[in-house]
Amino acid sequence: MKRIVVSILFVLALLVRPVAAQQAGSDVVWLQIEAHPSLRVAQDRARIYSGSLPDVNGFSLGGNWYGIVLGPYAPEDAERVLQIYRTERRIPQDSFVAFTRNFGQQFWPVGASTQQTAVTVTPAAQEPEATEEETTEVQPPEPQPVDETPAEARRSERALSADERKDLQIALKAAGFYTSGIDGAFGPGTRRSMSDWQAAYGYETTGILTTAQRKVLLDQYNAPLISVGMRLHSDAQAGITMQIPAGEVGFARYEPPFAHYDATGDLGARLLMISQPGNAATLFGLYDIMQTLEIVPLEGPRQKGKSSFTLEGRGNGIVSYTQASLNNGQIKGFTLIWPTGDEDRRNRVLNEMKTSFSATEGVLDPAAGGDAEQNIDLVSGLEIRKPRVSRSGFFIDASGTLVTTVEAVQNCTRITLDQDYQAELVTKDETLGVAVLRPLNPLAPLSVARLRDDTPRLQSDIAVSGYSYGGVLGAPTLTFGTLADIKGLGGETELQRLALNALPGDAGGPVIDISGGVVGMLLPPPGGSRQLPENVSLAADATALRNILETAGVVTENSTERGAIPPVEMNRIATGMTVLVSCWD
Repeated sequence: MKRIVVSILFVLALLVRPVAAQQAGSDVVWLQIEAHPSLRVAQDRARIYSGSLPDVNGFSLGGNWYGIVLGPYAPEDAERVLQIYRTERRIPQDSFVAFTRNFGQQFWPVGASTQQTAVTVTPAAQEPEATEEETTEVQPPEPQPVDETPAEARRSERALSADERKDLQIALKAAGFYTSGIDGAFGPGTRRSMSDWQAAYGYETTGILTTAQRKVLLDQYNAPLISVGMRLHSDAQAGITMQIPAGEVGFARYEPPFAHYDATGDLGARLLMISQPGNAATLFGLYDIMQTLEIVPLEGPRQKGKSSFTLEGRGNGIVSYTQASLNNGQIKGFTLIWPTGDEDRRNRVLNEMKTSFSATEGVLDPAAGGDAEQNIDLVSGLEIRKPRVSRSGFFIDASGTLVTTVEAVQNCTRITLDQDYQAELVTKDETLGVAVLRPLNPLAPLSVARLRDDTPRLQSDIAVSGYSYGGVLGAPTLTFGTLADIKGLGGETELQRLALNALPGDAGGPVIDISGGVVGMLLPPPGGSRQLPENVSLAADATALRNILETAGVVTENSTERGAIPPVEMNRIATGMTVLVSCWD
C-alpha cells in the first residue's frame, strides 16, 4: 500500500504547472476511464472514484452515454499519469487520453464546470515531507450494496452464452485482472480475477459478478469504441458492411476503387472502403499501387497470398492498415489511417472493423468519376508518396555498385535506385561530396562507367547524363558543354570546372567525353551565400573518384578509347549507366 501512496504523490508532483501556462482550448486533455449508458450508474461510479482519485469529472458523450474522466491535464502530463495509474491498477488498463471536443454537458461534480483550465495541483511534495510513520494510506472506496445476491447473480450468470462468458474474461484481462486463457470456463482463476475487480471498484468481493457489475465491466472495456462512435455502417454502392468509427469519419466521395470517408473530428482518422471488379492481376496491381501512396508509410509488414493481401505502414505521424481480398470477381477491403500515439484504441477499433467486415451486393464502377480533375501526383484522390530528394548516380561495376552525390543520401530512411531497388551506403567523402552505394540485391546494369586514366583536354566537349527533372521523364537527359578547367575555382586538383548549364537533378551524374569515357561526376552547386553563374558547374574528377572507390574495395574499369563515338552510341552508354537515386523519409 505504501508503494501506491508514493506513486500517487509522484503523480501529483508531475501535475505542477505555472498557473499562467494552463490555458483553455486544445492544450488540455483528459483521461477517460469509464463510460456508461446510464446516468445513475455513471454518477455512482464517479462518486466511487472521487473517494480515491483527484480531479474526477463526468461528461455526457452523446448517444445516451456518460463518461468518467480525470483531468484536465497538460498533454505531456496526461501520458505519465496514465502510465502510473495503470501500473498501480487504479484505473482500467484500457483507459485512454480523450479530448474536450468529445464531451457534452458536465454531470460530475454536480454543478461544476472544469473544461476550461488544466489542473493545477499543489503536491504533497511541497508540504513538509512526511515520514514513513506519518504517511496516510489511501483507503479503498467503501463497498457498494449489491444489486443481486450471490445466488441471484449465479443464476443470471448461468444464462450467459459461451461467447458472453468469454467476453467477460476478455474484459477482465484487458483491465489487468485476469491472466489465463479465454475459455469461457469460470474456474478459480476467473473467480479470483472477478473478486479482485470487485475490490478495486468498491463492490462486495463475492467473486460472482452481478448483472449490473457485468455491464459496468463490459462498458469499461468498450469505452475506446464508444469514444469514437463505433457503429455498423452499410455502403450499398461499394457493397460493404462493417463497423466504422462514425464519430471520427464520415462519407466524403467516391473515387473508384475507393469510397472516401474523411476525418470529421480533430483525431484525424480516415477510412477508405475498397471496391472494384477484377481478377488476381487487378488485386496485385492494387497491392503495388497502395504502396506508392503517402497513406501507406514505408515501414511495416506486408503479406500477400493467392487471393488477398494486407499492408501496414508506420511513419510520418500515422499508422495505416489495409486489407483486400478477391472473391467471385470482386475485390473488397478497407484502409484505416490512424494517428500515432493512440495504439490501444486503434487496435480495438481495427479489430472491430476486421471482424465485422462483410462484402454485400454491389461494386464501385471503375469508369465512374471520369470527369474528376486529373493529376499525375494523385491516384483516385490520394497523394502518391514522393521522395524527399532525387538526384543522379552512375554504375561502376557489373553488380550495381554506384557513385552519387552525398546530398542525395543525407538523413534518408530509405534509399532507392530507379524507385524500385533499395540500396545501402557503402562509404562517403564529405569533403568532396561523393557517396558510394550498393544495391541490397545485385543488379545487372546495361553499361558501367569506364573512368579516364589520363588528363582530359581543356575546352574539350563533354556531356552530363542525369535525371534533370527528378525522374519525371523516365530516362536520363544529356546536357552538353565543355571542360573549362581541370581545377576547381580555388585551384583544387580533384575538381573540374565545366561550362555547362545543369539542373539540380543532374547532380551525381557522370561527366562523359566524346569517346564515352567518364572524366568526372557532376557536383551540386556550392551552398551558402555564394551563387555560381548559370553556365558554371563543378565536378569531382575521375582520379578522385577512383581513389574513393579503391579505398572502398571497388574495382573500376579504365577507358582506353580516344576517338569520337556516334551520338547514338553515346546515348546508349549514358542511359545504361545512369540511375535515379532517391532519398525517402
